[in-house]
Amino acid sequence: MPLRPARRERPVTGRYGPQTDAVYDRAGFGAPVRRGRRPVIVVVDLTRGFTEDAFPSGADLGDVVEATGALLRAARPAGVPVVFTAIVYQPAEADGDSIAWLHKAPGMRAMRKASDAVALDPRLPRAPLDLLVTKKGPSAFFGTALAPTLVGLGCDTVVVCGATTSGCVRATVVDAVQSGFPVLVPRECVGDRAAGPHDAALFDIQAKYGDVVDLADAVGYVGRPDWRSATP
Repeated sequence: MPLRPARRERPVTGRYGPQTDAVYDRAGFGAPVRRGRRPVIVVVDLTRGFTEDAFPSGADLGDVVEATGALLRAARPAGVPVVFTAIVYQPAEADGDSIAWLHKAPGMRAMRKASDAVALDPRLPRAPLDLLVTKKGPSAFFGTALAPTLVGLGCDTVVVCGATTSGCVRATVVDAVQSGFPVLVPRECVGDRAAGPHDAALFDIQAKYGDVVDLADAVGYVGRPDWRSATP
């Protein structure tokens, strides 16, 4: 029986006590990222295999799907691009030994091409021009054309949603920064199988890689009316 997903309304900062906060402050972590004028929303792996607890790899992430849907609906009028990602394995990959990650995480072998597990959650408001990136590992950037695609679109900031916070979301955030993009993570739009990994990942992201923000902040940011006229 999978664990209930982590709740996302708790603050990120201060969770590990004043001593930890002092260590991170001394190291110079936690400064806010710059926000560009041409954001893109990357929705990481909100496929049924992750968002439904009927799948062994999943949890009930209905609240994450709902919050992500609200963000997407706010972004549509401003013309903000949306990219969905999904882990998808060919049968030979799922059954074979060619992908090292599957030895550590054999449950991911269920993410087989054309299976229900790799279908995007039907509750998500997907539009005809939204892109879909398929991948073989946690990061949406590694081994894919996502970075040059975002450059081609003229995007300068990545808003990351999805699952799981401690796995594919965190990996995508790290690689987004390494690809040159500032990152925002709306806390209501990410989820995990358990609270501990979720909380630790958000703490780590906020300290080192991006800004963990409230949904209302993210909605206001992506819904700005000047996006279409912004200069890349």
